[in-house]
Amino acid sequence: MLPLSLAVIPWGILFGSLAIQRGFSAWEAQAISALVFGGAVQIVAIELIANGTPLSAVLFSAFVISSRHFLYGLHLRDKMSAHSLRWRLGLGFLLTDELFAHSGDRRAYKTKYRLWYALGAGGSFYIAWNLWTAIGIIGGQSLPDLSELGVEFAIAAIFIALLVPNIKDEASLTAVIVSATVAVFMTTTNSQVGLIIAASAGMAAGYSVQILRQKV
Repeated sequence: MLPLSLAVIPWGILFGSLAIQRGFSAWEAQAISALVFGGAVQIVAIELIANGTPLSAVLFSAFVISSRHFLYGLHLRDKMSAHSLRWRLGLGFLLTDELFAHSGDRRAYKTKYRLWYALGAGGSFYIAWNLWTAIGIIGGQSLPDLSELGVEFAIAAIFIALLVPNIKDEASLTAVIVSATVAVFMTTTNSQVGLIIAASAGMAAGYSVQILRQKV
């Protein structure tokens, strides 16, 4: 997880500095990273709150942006169902995109050793994220508006690095191409559910290709 923790330095600093520049106190900004632990939803939330957006709209936006974690949970349900509620809640909180990308092995979460391994991986990323947030908070008053510098592309670069090694067959390739195409199209419509639609379209396309290959 160390390379991924270093890769989100711009993202964490961006959030910390933006929170201060949008009128949040240092304690409020740090608490958001500690309790929410989700880069995209945190940045969207502080922008909406700073602009006086109604709480219902803030919560709905957060729900849509974070909806992919529901899919992550469903995918790992069989691996985690035999473990105690304490382990499921703890690792569920730490289940970021980065940790999920490392959860594909069939042996993941199967033994107590592997549970502690996952806790260490997810926990180290949590510590790093809050550290980068703190650095952004400290420099928030002196740093320029980082949102204008395009540093948020760091998170897209991470996703690309996590995604490419997992494209191993025609079904996964189809899912990626379809979801990416739909996602780009949905950005032109300013739809608040574009992420869900793109993910659903990609999964449906990939599943269809997989079924067709099984029939051949």
